Amino acid sequence: MKVLMISKALTVGAYHAKLRELSRLGVELTVVVPRKWLGEEMEPVRPDGYELLVMDCAFSWTPHLHFYPKISEVVAREVWDLVHIDEEPFHVVTYQALRACLREGRKAVFFTWQNMRITYPPPFQYFERFSDQRADGAIAGSDEVRDVLVARRFSKLIGVIPQFGVDTELFQPRDATDLREKLGLGGKFAVGYVGRIVKQKGIADLIQALAALPERCVLVLVGSGDFESRARVVAEELGVDSRIRWVSHVSSVEIPQYMNALDVVVLPSRTTLRWKEQFGRVLIEAMACETAVVGSNSGEIPNVIGDAGRVFPEENVEALVEDLHALYESSEIRGELGARGRARVLKNFTHRRIAEETVKFYESVVGGSYSRELKEAVTVAAS
Repeated sequence: MKVLMISKALTVGAYHAKLRELSRLGVELTVVVPRKWLGEEMEPVRPDGYELLVMDCAFSWTPHLHFYPKISEVVAREVWDLVHIDEEPFHVVTYQALRACLREGRKAVFFTWQNMRITYPPPFQYFERFSDQRADGAIAGSDEVRDVLVARRFSKLIGVIPQFGVDTELFQPRDATDLREKLGLGGKFAVGYVGRIVKQKGIADLIQALAALPERCVLVLVGSGDFESRARVVAEELGVDSRIRWVSHVSSVEIPQYMNALDVVVLPSRTTLRWKEQFGRVLIEAMACETAVVGSNSGEIPNVIGDAGRVFPEENVEALVEDLHALYESSEIRGELGARGRARVLKNFTHRRIAEETVKFYESVVGGSYSRELKEAVTVAAS
């Protein structure tokens, strides 16, 4: 099967493990990625079994507006069995690529994390409607996302598959003594967060929880974002600024070392009117390293964690403190949750597992057939 994939997410080197697995499963794969994304150069990666096209991308600082000036030439270059547009249906790039596919008679699918019904302003509303009508299928990141697609009467094949899994050879338990010393974590209980430093990720809740934990507890915040300056003010007001380690940027291949340097990883996301947690990739990366995880009950987090961690009601700082304190007090509980976490990842979230499900979906779309269960779900939603 000859597949063209278009994905800005693949500027992250660690995500290419999924591409290697797709190739090993017999997919003749060509991947288009932007030369730069959000001001950062694509991470160095050596293609293994697939073709990598690093292309100029217009408006590469925004997911909604970006597109590739020469994508039509790539779509027309070969007779692709399928074009996988790894972008949301309301994005300009999805509209652009779908139009090219229609001109060339290529089948195409898009990927979506939209787990809330949102009405977008023009022209994005039009792009979404166009994608829903013209795509041959859609990959939903979770069951909630599938339900949103069905509710807006998307009538084509839907596959429920997370965008990426975890490279369990890269993300595995390892000694992180040197990094702990570098971060000043010797003898400390390290609570960590990895991701965007934005308000809806519950950063303020995490800092407030730190203030209620014993002095030996420290917080490691890895990432950057527009809430950072406010977060620093909150830390100063609570008198815990000296107990926080700020790490602005870490490459994807360095993240496993940070996961192993932490005693617990927390994702305290808060649902807003237009967003709730869509997956929480940082959780499965920590779980693969046998690091205990704690997450709020926003969006998909409870389904990702399962029985392999602690889940607390979002915005409930007292409950978060209780969970963290229990893990602080018991290395046995941390060890048990860590073991469960890696087992859960090996069963559900490896790149191999995601690749296998993706190939099955590709075959269904190319063959034009889909399950009776899905047909029934679409029929019920449309009635």
